Amino acid sequence: MNDKTKSKPPAKPGKTVSADKWGKKVIALGFCILPSLLLRAQRRLRLNPTQLAVLIQLADFWWDAGRKPFPKKADLAERLGLSDRQVQRYIAELEQAGFVKRIERRAAHRGKISNEYDLSGLVEKLAEIEPDFRESKEKAQAARAAAAKPGLRLRRPKAAAVEGG
Repeated sequence: MNDKTKSKPPAKPGKTVSADKWGKKVIALGFCILPSLLLRAQRRLRLNPTQLAVLIQLADFWWDAGRKPFPKKADLAERLGLSDRQVQRYIAELEQAGFVKRIERRAAHRGKISNEYDLSGLVEKLAEIEPDFRESKEKAQAARAAAAKPGLRLRRPKAAAVEGG
């Protein structure tokens, strides 16, 4: 085996996998852990692309399970290329749909500061639909396993006989 054919040793779990995929400099600026189910279930959850983008942005500010995110609307607006008012409307829609709950925050000497956002509604909605997606995934895996077995013949519907032939 020469230097060109040597394979890399396996990466330490969680240490370099993301850096190998995205690049060390990119990952050094931070990353967000997001369940794939949120992306896969966008249509099922009836989230339009901008609502999903707002949720993803909120998730990017949610670093700790015990501490809710509290980004400024202006920061969300800048990231999304929207006005503050548009962000406010999308968050209101997400709140009405039960994905987000706004919690007003106040500072003793400064008055109102950025809202805190409780994403437990989103977490609950994903937990509610997870069994359907898991079942679908398991059925697909079983079908692939069955198709890979030797001797399996797929039955295709026969074409209807041509009349008057």
